[in-house]
Order: sequence, then C-alpha cells, then structure tokens
Amino acid sequence: MNAPAKAFDDFFSDIQSALGADAVNRSDETILRYGENTMPGGDRPPAGVVYPGSTADVQAIVRAANTHRVPLYPISTGNNIGLGSRSASSAGQVVIDLGRRMNRILEVDERMGFAVVEPGVSYQAMYDELVRRGDKWMLDVTSGPPQGGMLGNALDKGAGYTPYFDHFGFSCGMEVVLGSGEVLRTGDGSLDRDTLVNWHTSKYSFGPILDGLFTQSNYGIVTRMGVWLLPRPPVVQSFHFAFPDDGDLEEIVELCRPLKLSNFVPTLFRVANDLYLSGSEGESPDYRVSRGKRSLPDDARRALREKVGVGAWNVSGAFYGPSAAAVEPMIQRVRDHFGKSGKARYISHDEAKAIPPLQVSINAFSGIPSLGELGLLKWRPGGGNIWFTPGTPMDGRLANEFQTIGRSIHAEFGMDYMVMNVCGPRFARGLHVMTFNREDKDECARADACYRKLSESFASRGVFVGRAPLDYHAMHMGQTMESFRAACSGIKRALDPNGVIAPGRYGIA
Repeated sequence: MNAPAKAFDDFFSDIQSALGADAVNRSDETILRYGENTMPGGDRPPAGVVYPGSTADVQAIVRAANTHRVPLYPISTGNNIGLGSRSASSAGQVVIDLGRRMNRILEVDERMGFAVVEPGVSYQAMYDELVRRGDKWMLDVTSGPPQGGMLGNALDKGAGYTPYFDHFGFSCGMEVVLGSGEVLRTGDGSLDRDTLVNWHTSKYSFGPILDGLFTQSNYGIVTRMGVWLLPRPPVVQSFHFAFPDDGDLEEIVELCRPLKLSNFVPTLFRVANDLYLSGSEGESPDYRVSRGKRSLPDDARRALREKVGVGAWNVSGAFYGPSAAAVEPMIQRVRDHFGKSGKARYISHDEAKAIPPLQVSINAFSGIPSLGELGLLKWRPGGGNIWFTPGTPMDGRLANEFQTIGRSIHAEFGMDYMVMNVCGPRFARGLHVMTFNREDKDECARADACYRKLSESFASRGVFVGRAPLDYHAMHMGQTMESFRAACSGIKRALDPNGVIAPGRYGIA
C-alpha cells in the first residue's frame, strides 16, 4: 500500500481532530526511535506514530486509515527484541503504539485466577500488581525484557517455562478491532449481551474458534485479552544438570522425554548450551582477536564454561510443592534418573543461585521477570540480534542431527552457536540466538546469509520455525504450501478488505 503524502497528512489531521493533538507524533526523533530494530536488513522509519487511549480510539484510527488508504502497524510495548522491536513491516507505515496509553490492568479475579489486560501491560507491571495483592498468584513470564507486553507476546505465540508456558493457550477471550473498524469479541464474549459471565473463563464457546486468527497475522488489532494465572506454590525448587560434551544432547533428550510424557516434572526443561548461558555474562573473548569472522574456538568455549560453572549442555527444571521436604523426594528421583548417564553433574537449587545464568532459570520457573538473558545482546558489539526458532521432535538422534547441521552452518558464516532447547513431552523449540555487529556490513551480510541457510536447511528436512524476525516473514511464508497462502490471503480480504492493518506482517499481503 503506497499512499501519497497528502493522504498521510489528511489522516494525521483527522486523528488529531478526533483524539487530540497529543495522539499524534511525527517528530524526527520519534520516527528514528520507532524505526529502530536489531535486524540485519536495517531500520524501517514509520510515517509517524499514533497513541490511542481506548478501543474507541483504535476504531477511529482504523476508520480514518480506510478513508485515506493509509497502512497501520500496531505494537504493544515494542520490546520484541530479536524479532522486530517497534519496527513496522515496511518503512512508511503508521505505527499504532497501543502500549503508551492503553496500559491498564482491567481486572484481576483472585477467585477464578485470571486477569484482563490491555496491550501495554508488561510482565513487570503484572508481576508488581500480583505482589501488591499478596503474591497469591503468579504469571508465566518470558526470559526476555520485563517490559515486554503480555498481550503482544501471546499473539506472537511466545512462551515461558512453567505449566502455563503456552501464553496464547492460556489466554481466554479477546476484544478485536477488525480492518473495517468493527469490534469483535471471541469465545463467550461473542454473546450479544452487555453482561458476560464466562468471557475470560470459557475458552471454547459456540461456533468456530476465531482467537487463533489473530496470532502472527494482520487481521485485526487486539485491544484486550484475558490471561489465566497460576496459584503461587509455597516452594519452587529447581534442579540442574551439566553435561560435558556437545554430543550429550542425544542422551539428554531421551532422559527428558519420559519425565514430561508422564508430567512428573511440571515445568518445561531448559536445555541450554554453554554459549547460551555464558554469553549473557559479557562479550565474546575471541571477538576482538578474530574481528568477528569465526565462531568461538572449542578451547575458548571450554575455558569460558569452566569460568562460569556450566557444561557443554545444561538441563534445568523445577518442582512446586508445599514445602522443601515434600519436594525433596522428587528431586532425588530426578537425580537418580539423570545419574544413569554417568556424565551428569548435579547442581542444586542453592548452588544454582550463585551462577547468574542459572538464576535466570530459577526466576523463569518462579514467574519473576528478569533482565538476565538480555546480556546475550552484548556478546558481540553493534546491537545486532535475530532469533531462529525451529521446532524438533523429542527424539535424541534427530536432536543431535540438527545440532550438527546448525553448528556447521554457524561456523560457515563465522557466527557463534548459542541455543536453548525448550523441551516438552513430544516437541522442543530451539531458541537460536544470533548476535552480530550490526555496524559491520560484512557481519550483517553473514548473519543474514546464516539465517537464510539455516531456514532452508531445516525446512528441507521437514522442520519449520515457530516465530520469525521481521526480515524473514515473506521468506517463511514462501515456504508454506500454496493452499495455506491462499487461505491466509482470503481471510485478509474478508476481515480487512482495504488491507490497512500491517500489510506484509508474517508475509500476509
């Protein structure tokens, strides 16, 4: 959508008249800040930024966009680091910053265990509110920025590590402004009544389940969402195992799977390699020597993990219980189980608290927002960061095969292999963090080529990504079957006939 300059001027004039002068910002400083990201493809400066304060404001913005054929790009808090930050799908779109003024916790139901939030509510804000209320409930957090938006993360299929790890799965009931400016409520909220009893407690209601249409798409703008909360247990007791060799991943996966199939361990397993953990503790010791043109050598990796106190692979999980004594037999059972390998070094909860990267795991299992893993952004200078997120079956042999492929491709382009596999009973999501010097053109090009080759190589073996950095939305959509692309386009035409909401997001025109 290429609107003429006058269309934008008229659009912003209409928004100022309807919402007030402070609802629009077109300053050079703001355009620069909202266009910034960590992608190799460069920044994407918007045409301007608008700040709605209510669902009615969002409706007015969407209707004005339809009148003037102006493309919009909604964000929650703009902390989607490694995947796009605040940047729109393309330069020249109008960013709708929902988080600036729509940042209210609308409800906390402590009897039924849910909260209702607007897009600007961050993990930190929700955590602080629950603590203020007596810390009886906890939310599942990411290990990303504490100021990340809960609603935006759920819609991008983000996840955490507790039993409520699936942030979209544990959401319930949305309010959505469609491309026409109409409001849609999902689930029991679709009942045409002012009084709604089950909107945020009954996830599956009459008729088609429409909620999923608004994940990783551009079909509407979600303005409120219900989020289920987990009762805070009296005790959270973590356990950790360090393994010495890269090839141990096969056995680790085989050991984790039965403990999750039976749900004996309630959390997901965090299976992180040495650089994923050590990389948060400072800059690569090799970067200045090699000028970023090679992966960290094996001897330097060994020295680094000895310094930090971790292994080549590191397994973390946790139990919840009424007391430490009640949890101890479960910890012992897990110790016996992993001890069968003859290679696992056990790290207790108390020992892990003295190892900063493992304290991050404890925070994640405890529902406490943490800045710890943001240290990965400093592994190489220059602020470049993208995430490659393939998912693989919980099959140890396959896990090792993909590890070998991934390491080889990273080494080919001089990138460092930093990955955490987040393991459930049947499936593991691989969080590959690619940190690079965005101020170095050659390194940018190598990071981009590395991501593309990883994507092509994994896809050729039947493995797709779960989330994608902004630069690669169109590429990944091109990897899907034609009927999937046609369905996505058809839904777009039905719900947003003028294509004003985030054209190009996730490859949907």
